[in-house]
Amino acid sequence: MKARRCARIPPTARSSIILEPANPPVRAAKLLVADDEPAILDAVSRYLRHIGHEVRTATTALQALTAARTFMPELILLDVMLPDLDGFEVLRRIRAEELEVAVVFLTARGSRKDVVAGLAAGGDDYIAKPFGLDEVTARVDAVLRRTRGRQPDDHVLRVDDLALDTRSYTVRRGDVPIELSPTEYRLLRYLMLRAGRVLTRAQLLEHVWSYDFGGDDTVVATYISYLRRKIDTLGPPLIHTRRGVGYCLQSAAS
Repeated sequence: MKARRCARIPPTARSSIILEPANPPVRAAKLLVADDEPAILDAVSRYLRHIGHEVRTATTALQALTAARTFMPELILLDVMLPDLDGFEVLRRIRAEELEVAVVFLTARGSRKDVVAGLAAGGDDYIAKPFGLDEVTARVDAVLRRTRGRQPDDHVLRVDDLALDTRSYTVRRGDVPIELSPTEYRLLRYLMLRAGRVLTRAQLLEHVWSYDFGGDDTVVATYISYLRRKIDTLGPPLIHTRRGVGYCLQSAAS
């Protein structure tokens, strides 16, 4: 039997939601909560409905995948330890089908190894149990602001004064054109498409170099350093290292 830790849910949460959010949530979203623990599923979903979101629930991986395809939520709160498939496999299938949905893991498995695995699978955030409902709300709002800020149909990707044109394959920072090699361009594009998210070395190897291996991954650090020399020397640093996890490209104001 799998070991679990319960979320920090007020006793009254099972019958009513009494916590008020510190700040108004972002514009109401369609959310899916997938967890096989009834108390957590009920409390989290009721609270998210209470603050204005439209919420569906699932207790198995199969239900979650079906809801992701039919309900088409903007964001899924996904338990890692579901009874039929683990949450990492659920996310891999969602990404393989190219469903446009953000995923935040809710799990008792909060080790660094598990966090890295969740991010490598394409997760947008990772909340370890025990957690508070106010923390869940804050994380959901942060991810929604970030994902809604992107315009996937716009051929120009922008982070601050850095712009990458996916049609002309050109890059500029402010008024300065930046010459990139094909690999540097692919790496920068991937980082900008997922701006604000920490990306692991394994994830970058898979999506930029189109292979996944367990050997020497210093090639990622090497090309990150190339990008920094060409981009971060022209203004406030945008490319950041998250020690022990990976890299993140984000606004200098973040």
